[in-house]
Amino acid sequence: MSIIATISSSGPVKPNAPTIGTATGGNASASVTFTAPTFTGRSAITSYTVTSSPGSLTGTGASSPITVSGLTNGTAYTFTVTATNSANLTSVASAASNSVTPVAPTFDVEALVVAGGGGGGGSYPGSAAGGGGGSGGMRTTTFSGLSTATNYGVTVGGGGSGGPSSGTSLGTNGSDSVFNSYTSTGGGRGGAKSTFGYEGGSSGGGSGDNGSQAENPITSPKQGSRGGGGQYETTAAWGGGGGGASGTVGQSSSSNYQQTGGNGGNGTQSSITGTAIYYAGGGGGGSTGGEPYGNGGLGNGGSGGKLNTPSGRTVPTDGGTNFGGGGGGALGQATPSQAGANGGSGVVILKYPDTRTISSAGLTLSTPAPAGGFKVTTITSGTGTVSWS
Repeated sequence: MSIIATISSSGPVKPNAPTIGTATGGNASASVTFTAPTFTGRSAITSYTVTSSPGSLTGTGASSPITVSGLTNGTAYTFTVTATNSANLTSVASAASNSVTPVAPTFDVEALVVAGGGGGGGSYPGSAAGGGGGSGGMRTTTFSGLSTATNYGVTVGGGGSGGPSSGTSLGTNGSDSVFNSYTSTGGGRGGAKSTFGYEGGSSGGGSGDNGSQAENPITSPKQGSRGGGGQYETTAAWGGGGGGASGTVGQSSSSNYQQTGGNGGNGTQSSITGTAIYYAGGGGGGSTGGEPYGNGGLGNGGSGGKLNTPSGRTVPTDGGTNFGGGGGGALGQATPSQAGANGGSGVVILKYPDTRTISSAGLTLSTPAPAGGFKVTTITSGTGTVSWS
């Protein structure tokens, strides 16, 4: 008797391969579409696996589309997909998809970069009043095409020190502020008296006056400011004001024997925060005796010093912190002598789409709530980096 063997055709088998659709690149990822196979291997499909080439990175899911993450931006990829049924049987791979190259999304950032203001000039007994410090440089621009997951360098410049009440009594320049290599120059130091003359204020980023009876002012408006100089005559001593970020020179006295300190040059307004605010005013020069001191320029420039009574005096004021204001100059021909005021530190302010979240390292910052489709981050100190996701 012969025995005829039969093979059952009712058990589960491998499903057919899915039909590949379209791959679309994202940020270090790709989304891949496909169509389920018509033959499932007599068992329900439970999952699909998409695999990249190169790298063999995978993404799984129960239906189309499926995202593959962890890809390298800038690298071209193709993808295949397989189907697995409830019998844990997996199809052969589909045909390869179109080639895609993942890229990080780009966006624009508006930046206000204000450098530290210069310190005001000091004085010593019988010397001229100190000149006001120049404001920190102030610049603004829009960066196009910045990308996520990229670190951008930031430095917030400190203000310069006021000149001491001894020696040449010169202040020091403010420090530069930077965002993504875009630099604003620190403000120039205030000048001080040298025997029957003056030590001119230092050049900072550009425009500003060297002070009373000093050399010709630099008149070309630039992004930073020059400190004021000190002036001495046998019966008078006063300081000139430092220049402001608007390109306004510090005020000089109009006659050889006027003892009024010069006013600082005005700064410039910015509305990056949503409110029009002045930044980077020049420091006012110091006076002689009870004569009026020089006022700081708009933008938190410091005022100069003066003697109110033989025992009372007005101390020069520092430039505004995070405004890049120049420091006020010291009063002249007074005992004891007086130090100049410090320049104000700078600031970096960034405005960007509210769909982005900022991260930082090495910086002090604050970010107000989104408004009008944007966020604004104010960076008040430090040297470090920012990035967005």
